[in-house]
Amino acid sequence: MNCRFTMAAHMLGMLACAAREERCSLTSENMARSIQTNPVVVRRLLRDLARAGLVETKRGVGGGVSLARGAEDITLRDVYEAVEEDAELLGRYPSGPSQSCDLAPVVAEYLEEVVGRAESAFKESLEETTVAMMSRGLGARMRRRSSRRRASGS
Repeated sequence: MNCRFTMAAHMLGMLACAAREERCSLTSENMARSIQTNPVVVRRLLRDLARAGLVETKRGVGGGVSLARGAEDITLRDVYEAVEEDAELLGRYPSGPSQSCDLAPVVAEYLEEVVGRAESAFKESLEETTVAMMSRGLGARMRRRSSRRRASGS
């Protein structure tokens, strides 16, 4: 897995917060600044997210990006599957295990079972978390951070 999932989840979290606060849709430039990446990277991710039915984009004046459905109906697994496609969570042997070694295929088989269980647990965890849950968690963390700043006089 690379950083595409992290960036896409960040973007959907921003969109959910904007929707919850009844703000206008966001632009790829807004999101790129928050993620500290190029807007082109964000637009590529948005294409994948739109193809999966997670976001809608509108061009022109007053355009931008918004969630295509309710944040409570989008899980982090949906996000992962939209941007990571068939990417492996953990890399496997680039050339396969040596067939001339008696132990190598057995090690590969054993690790495949362990990694398979880990991947299943990872995907189940993502399935249990909706973008709405993430948005509420982000809002709570922002309020705590703001309270700490006020308390410290910053």
